Order: sequence, then C-alpha cells, then structure tokens
Amino acid sequence: MSLSSHVQELKKKHQTLSAHVEALQRSPGVDDLELAQLKKKKLQIKEEISRLATH
Repeated sequence: MSLSSHVQELKKKHQTLSAHVEALQRSPGVDDLELAQLKKKKLQIKEEISRLATH
C-alpha cells in the first residue's frame, strides 16, 4: 500500500469515527467510556495522519 492510499484510508476511518462520535453524543444514555475510547482512537488516527503528512 502506498503512503498516499494509507493516508486516504486513515482519513476515511477518522471520518467514520467522527460521525459515530457525533451520533453517540446526540443519543440519550450514551456510554461515556465508549465515547472517550472512540475520541481517543480518533485522535490517534489524526496524529498518525499528521505524522505521515510531514514525511
């Protein structure tokens, strides 16, 4: 997999997680632990995208 396609896949995962987080935040009775884990994963992906983009 090329670097460009890897970054694109990461961006898709980030967007999917973002949409999932937004949906959970609008839901009543949201599991705070699950939400925190998803946000952490989303941040990790964003950091990896940034790291790869600078290389």
